[in-house]
Amino acid sequence: MLINGQPCLSLATRIREQDQVTVDGRILKRQDKEVTILLYKPVGCLCSRNDPEGRSTIFELLPPHLGSQRNIHYAGRLDFNSEGLVILTNCGELTQRLAHPSEKTEKEYVVTLSKPFQEEHAKALIKGMDIPAGFARATAVEKITKRSIAIVLQQGLKRQIRHMMDTLGYRVMRLVRVRIGNLTDNSLKPGSWRLLGRRDIASIFNETKH
Repeated sequence: MLINGQPCLSLATRIREQDQVTVDGRILKRQDKEVTILLYKPVGCLCSRNDPEGRSTIFELLPPHLGSQRNIHYAGRLDFNSEGLVILTNCGELTQRLAHPSEKTEKEYVVTLSKPFQEEHAKALIKGMDIPAGFARATAVEKITKRSIAIVLQQGLKRQIRHMMDTLGYRVMRLVRVRIGNLTDNSLKPGSWRLLGRRDIASIFNETKH
């Protein structure tokens, strides 16, 4: 995120009405009403505004009055073959909080693997390893079944889980993001979405709103 062309490195930075905020090369326009959406991204759908190859995007899942708003953007993507929860918003401050390392926002994934998971590999995932995007590590790993695990990240490196599991000799068969911060929603099905209220947004960061 850039504020007036400069990288924003501090959560203490306040965005003023006259400031220009840029996310992923797009200038966010100020809007009187903040809109934040929780969407279940299905497999085979891109976290992108448009695709030269004509593939489906998450914005096509929204009704036209929301999907066409250029200042609504995703805050944390999922790759084409992954599914689960994605937040879309026109609030620059929320995007900043979700992305900033000092906030340590957890994201939890349920991962189905090509072969049984060896429990000693949980320590390797938490210790960390080098992948193409940098040094990657998990903050927690729990075995669910023989071939599935829950893994918690505070990072957002490109294809992080897939590369980490590949390093350990596994192939990811299914990857589902089930939690962002403290926000979950088991009622959402692939392709569905709902608007988030102030209380929902506060719950991401374990805050209380009355």
